[in-house]
Amino acid sequence: MRKFFDDITAITGNVVKVRATGVAYDELAAITTNRQTSLAQVIRLEGDEVSLQVFAGTQGVSTGDKVRFFGKPMQVPFTENLMGRIFDGAGRPRDGKPEITDDPIPIGTPPINPTRRLLPSKMVRTGIPMIDVFNSLVESQKLPIFSVPGEPYNELLARIGLQAESDVIILGGMGMRHDDYLTFRNAFEAGGVLGRTIMFIHTASEPVVECLMVPDLCTTVGESFALQGKRVLVLLTDMTAFADALKEIAIIMEQIPSNRGYPGDLYTQLARRYEKAVDLDGAGSMTILAVTTMPGDDVTHPVPDNTGYITEGQFYLRGGWIEPFGSLSRLKQQVNDKTRDDHRAIMDACIQLYAGARESREKKAMGFEPSQWDLKLLKYGELFEKRIMDLAVNIPLEKALDECWEILAECFEPHETGIRRAIIEKHWPKKLNDKSQQSQTVTTDAKD
Repeated sequence: MRKFFDDITAITGNVVKVRATGVAYDELAAITTNRQTSLAQVIRLEGDEVSLQVFAGTQGVSTGDKVRFFGKPMQVPFTENLMGRIFDGAGRPRDGKPEITDDPIPIGTPPINPTRRLLPSKMVRTGIPMIDVFNSLVESQKLPIFSVPGEPYNELLARIGLQAESDVIILGGMGMRHDDYLTFRNAFEAGGVLGRTIMFIHTASEPVVECLMVPDLCTTVGESFALQGKRVLVLLTDMTAFADALKEIAIIMEQIPSNRGYPGDLYTQLARRYEKAVDLDGAGSMTILAVTTMPGDDVTHPVPDNTGYITEGQFYLRGGWIEPFGSLSRLKQQVNDKTRDDHRAIMDACIQLYAGARESREKKAMGFEPSQWDLKLLKYGELFEKRIMDLAVNIPLEKALDECWEILAECFEPHETGIRRAIIEKHWPKKLNDKSQQSQTVTTDAKD
């Protein structure tokens, strides 16, 4: 039993300062008041002055209360019984079911040693053409979804969770609205994946300290399942809310602010969570997809700016679809050659032609008379957006590749696509090709 300390020197926001010795960083503590006992965590050590972050807030806490340190960090139970359960940011049940106390493990541990990791090489199929065809998601990859408030990023994240190839889905919600939380729960329940899903949900009305715990709870549980050989998909939303929570605590702690008031260790705090993504030698994997909302659609904002240096690419969600030009999966080259021989050719040709379609739209909008080539590009752009870019499209990778070929054949002659002849001869749609040849024959006969 650890001794009590009762020399509380300051209470600011959700932070309590107490003089104590023999205490470690991240250690768990309990503050005993006249009415209740509140859990807290050590967030700063300066000599014998210890700063504690109180989970439930400091309302009711006074300088005459007692603090007891547990001698261990925050822990989360790890068991198969977590499946299908919903918890809050402190790991307490929020689904009305009994609390789980089995096999507690510490959270916030360092990432796994890189020497035990495998080079990412397995594709995670999502059924979304703009991901599977053009920016393939790879097991153990860490990718953010850059977006702005109002875009359907939570719906996209839920759909990826429903359709991606994974054994365990872990959702971490930070600063969520209650209806967004219900969106995920209802989507997973209707899709039949709630039984292999674990949710840690922090809502905007709950203590800010619990927001900071969510990524660590998700990655700790996910890492443990990965060590058991399971493929784990961790979905986090919204990492900007997580960064704002860091900023709020830093202000309370009177730390010297960095860019736009965020703490100077923002990069380190983000990297500690993202670097948990791993493909383990002889075991499973953990893949991390995290929403990052950009205030004012500003990619130079500190949160997306720092995130871009940590992750292996990004998805841009704008106008209701995944933007093809800003989005990038740096690991897609590891899997594109293992899917189908036309994957890379289709990816390059379709994006290049869509860029031309956008230029033709701009020319038309400025009043220029479109050429025959412009008209082809305009038709292609409309079909590509409707049948490939629309997030409602839900088809397997092979079907998506075939659909791209169909669109190309409806708009262009084979030589106009820029694809190698050998690939065209193998994959160009035969029905449309036969129609084109018949049309050419009829035209020739008419001339004769």
